[in-house]
Order: sequence, then structure tokens, then C-alpha cells
Amino acid sequence: VGTIFIIIVGLSYLTWRYRSLTKAGQGYAQEGVKLINEPEPIDTANLPSPILSITPLFLIGIINLIATHYIPKLYGAATYTLSLPALDKPIEIDVPKTLAIWAVEIALFLGILFIIITAWKTIREKITEGSKTAVAGAMLAGLNTASEYGFGVIIAALAGFAVIKGLLAGIPNPLVNAAVSTTTLAGVTGSASGGMVIALGALGETFKQMATQAGIPFEVMHRVIAMASGGMDTLPHNGAVITVLAVTGLTHRESYRDIFAVTCIKTLAVFFVIAFYYMTGLV
Repeated sequence: VGTIFIIIVGLSYLTWRYRSLTKAGQGYAQEGVKLINEPEPIDTANLPSPILSITPLFLIGIINLIATHYIPKLYGAATYTLSLPALDKPIEIDVPKTLAIWAVEIALFLGILFIIITAWKTIREKITEGSKTAVAGAMLAGLNTASEYGFGVIIAALAGFAVIKGLLAGIPNPLVNAAVSTTTLAGVTGSASGGMVIALGALGETFKQMATQAGIPFEVMHRVIAMASGGMDTLPHNGAVITVLAVTGLTHRESYRDIFAVTCIKTLAVFFVIAFYYMTGLV
């Protein structure tokens, strides 16, 4: 339901903007405009078959599913102890909490390996340069996210956070409370994932009690919180916004208006989903 809302309203906005800019004489490859970070022309003469090209995507999904199922059986316990010579104490790894990360990493690694084996002739000339670009992009996204998490932890430790937390607790409706609290904290931290982690860490038990008392399934609460986390993280210092602008070679002045509009549409979708749930009771 949320996806349908975002597709309809989001594409309506983007279509309106496209027509407005086109009418005003603005376009992608407009004469006199210097385009940044443009991809190199692709040699379409020696492309692999479509089936072989799409196979890595299916392979990653299948391996992810298999790894998610078999990793717990492989370790045989909820906690895995890792002992290394350089450590004074062994590391206690919570397998269920890291299961999704391990499964995705295994799937991505084998997917990349499949591409290297089947398309080595195509990629060998540019694999070094491509690896540099990939590592730089990964570091940009990783450092942006890490800095947002650190910023969020500091915010959560300040006295003002307790005031915000107290004000948010006064919202009576459980789903609205969860949505507003999560999107507010995402705005404070400038990060969807950081805001959600802080919201669940500080208010998780409160959300759980409110949902139980109101008879709201945890699945509904989970989806509302996850969607709401992508709302007010739209602020200019958000890591995803900075990454997108760096990749596209644009500035806040050129693009932030439309980024703000589209991400606010996501926030409206949360309240549309809440209304739909209360009207139909569907989960």
C-alpha cells in the first residue's frame, strides 16, 4: 500500500517537474551546461547474452536465501565465540543479529566471483580502475553513514534529547507516536538508519507496550517505523543526500528542492498506511 502511494504521488510530482523544466527550456544535455561524472560510452558490439547478464542477480538472491537458512545450522548456537591471539578476551558474536549481514556478504561475494569467471574478457581491461571507483564509493557511503551514527549517539546523550523524548511520548495513538518519533529522531540525526536505531533503543519498549495494549500486530508497527525513518532524514546533512549529490555531480542549490519534496512524499505515505490499516485492519 505504501509503495503504491509513493509510486503514484512521487511519479506525479516528478512528471510535473519534468514538464515544468522542459517548458522553461531546461534539459539534461542542454547546450552550454557542463555535465559531471558522466559514464563512458558503452561498447554494444560484444555484449553477453541477456540471460547470462541477469543470472548474477538471481544468483545473489538464491544464495542469500540459502545462507540465511544454513548459517544458524552451521554454528549451532545463538552465540559464537571467536578467539584470536592478539585479543585478551574472545569476541562474543550474536549470530542472529549478524546473520543477515553474513548472508548478504556471502551472496555478493559469490555473485562477483561469478561475473569475474564468466565475463573476464570483458572486464579485465577496466577491473583495476573499476575497483578504485567501487572502493571510493563504498568508503564515501560507509564514512557518511558512520559519521551520522556517531552524530546520532552524541545527540541521544544530550539533555535536550530527553526533552524531545518526553514530548513525543505524549502522542496517544501508538502508530502515529511511532511514526512521528522515528521521523523526528531521523531528522535530528540526519540519518534514517541512525534515527531508527536511536528510536528503537530509547522508545522500543514503549512502542511494544503501546502496540500490545492497542492490539496492533508488531508487523504493522515494524513497517510503520521502517517507513517513517526515511522521512525527515531528508535534511541537507543526510549521508544518502550527500552521496547522491557526489555521484551525480550536482549541488544542494541545484537539486535539494526536489530531493526534499520526494522524501517528504515518503513521510506522507506512512500516515496513509496508518489510515489504511485502521480502516481495513489488514496486515
